[in-house]
Amino acid sequence: MKKTFTINISGTVFHIEEDAYEKLQSYLLKLKQHFGSTDEGKEIIADIEARIAELFNEKSSDEKKVVVTEWVDEIIETMGTPEDFMEEEGEEEAPAGRGAKRKRRLYRDPDHRVLGGVCGGLGAYFNMDPVILRIIMVVLFLLNGIGLLAYLVLWIAVPKARNTAQRLEMRGKEVTVSNIESSIREEVKEVKESVKKFKESKSYSKGKEHVSEFGDVVYSILKVALKVVVIIIGVILIFSGFFGLLGMVSTMIVGHSIVSNVPMIWSPELHVPGFLNHFVTPGSVTIGMVSIMLLLGIPLLAMLFIGTKLVFRYKTNNTAIALSMVGIWLISLVTIVVVSASQIGNFKDKTSLASSETIQCDNCQTMYLELAEDKWDEYSELDFDIDKFKVAVSDGDEVLLGKPKLDVREASGDNFVVVVRKSSRGSSQSDAKNNIEEIIYNFQKSDSTLTFDPYFIIDEDGKWRDQEVQVTVKVPVGKTIFLDEEMIRIIYDIENVSNTWDGDMVDKYWTMMPEGLTLKEANN
Repeated sequence: MKKTFTINISGTVFHIEEDAYEKLQSYLLKLKQHFGSTDEGKEIIADIEARIAELFNEKSSDEKKVVVTEWVDEIIETMGTPEDFMEEEGEEEAPAGRGAKRKRRLYRDPDHRVLGGVCGGLGAYFNMDPVILRIIMVVLFLLNGIGLLAYLVLWIAVPKARNTAQRLEMRGKEVTVSNIESSIREEVKEVKESVKKFKESKSYSKGKEHVSEFGDVVYSILKVALKVVVIIIGVILIFSGFFGLLGMVSTMIVGHSIVSNVPMIWSPELHVPGFLNHFVTPGSVTIGMVSIMLLLGIPLLAMLFIGTKLVFRYKTNNTAIALSMVGIWLISLVTIVVVSASQIGNFKDKTSLASSETIQCDNCQTMYLELAEDKWDEYSELDFDIDKFKVAVSDGDEVLLGKPKLDVREASGDNFVVVVRKSSRGSSQSDAKNNIEEIIYNFQKSDSTLTFDPYFIIDEDGKWRDQEVQVTVKVPVGKTIFLDEEMIRIIYDIENVSNTWDGDMVDKYWTMMPEGLTLKEANN
């Protein structure tokens, strides 16, 4: 019993005896050493392996047989060894071969084709010029059309010569190592000569010149287009930076931006120094103003600088300028953070103070709640709204106004009671109490009517410290209140039996019952 191996030759699997495997491996190794590792040598080896696989397939037929040493010897005898065809070099014509002359086989020739390579293959098979066969086919086609039919049948039926071995079979040459090498070297030589002729031709030179000229034109167009785009970007940056700086300065100093209607440039309608005065202690306003101007102005200056550089292309020390601007900007940012942190302490503690007033009206079964006339409606307002606060300008002075919140609860006695609770934050409890004392809020009583101011006022020197005014009207059980329509502006989350929304409670009568505030029906 002999040991066998499974090998793969040119994509086909064979079982081979150990002795035959060693001999075949030695043979292929000699061929690889002879032809080298160039692309041409690799192609020769691939075609030799394809031919060896074809011969093994012919010997094994359809049955699964093991490749033996005798088969390998026959293939080496047929194909030849490197020593054999090295001795034949220098001779004008190679020997006919070690075996009988190989019978020609019809293939389509892909190397000399016009359409499918049929006439090229017939010319190689019959050793004729394929041009003559093409003329015959055309004549037959013109006479009765049979030439086209014959050509199509041959195109479908005849296989194409795909490798070197099949090209040799097509010309009736023995498929030996020497012939395979010669065929491939001839193909490579033909390709090189064709490329050389093409490069030396006038069409190649003209084509190369046209390609070069076309590339120059495209480069010039792209270069001009890029310059135009850069200039457009530069102009946009110049206008944005200039009008942005103008709007920022006019807003901070005048309180009204002269370019506020220009889109994407500047829009604030706020006097920044006056705005900061309502939040920041006086000593920090100037520092904060300078820092804000630098924080906003430096990016705008950078836009203006970059825009002029793109448009006018002048030389400057960009690194020094950029580092200086970044440094100043960072200092401004740190300054604002420090100033802001120092002001946060003004909101550390919160306290509240309440005052109550009993409404003496023994015969009042119904109390009418109304909103006083808005005295600040005719005064100009700044674009400022935070937590229902607004700033009104009166005779050049800015007044900080806040909205109170009114609620209705059950009274413990027989009289109506109004409780006003004021609250504020401060750096300490005493500071918060001082801030409460700066809150001004009034309401008036006339017969059975209570009139409430729509705003509470922060004293002239006061700062915003999250002040609140909570007004509570306490109603005795069995008595009624009427909410005027304007009261919608200050009522806030009044609890009632029917869970009616505040907006739907106005312009109606509500009676305080033991279970809570109840809507009074019209017929009651």
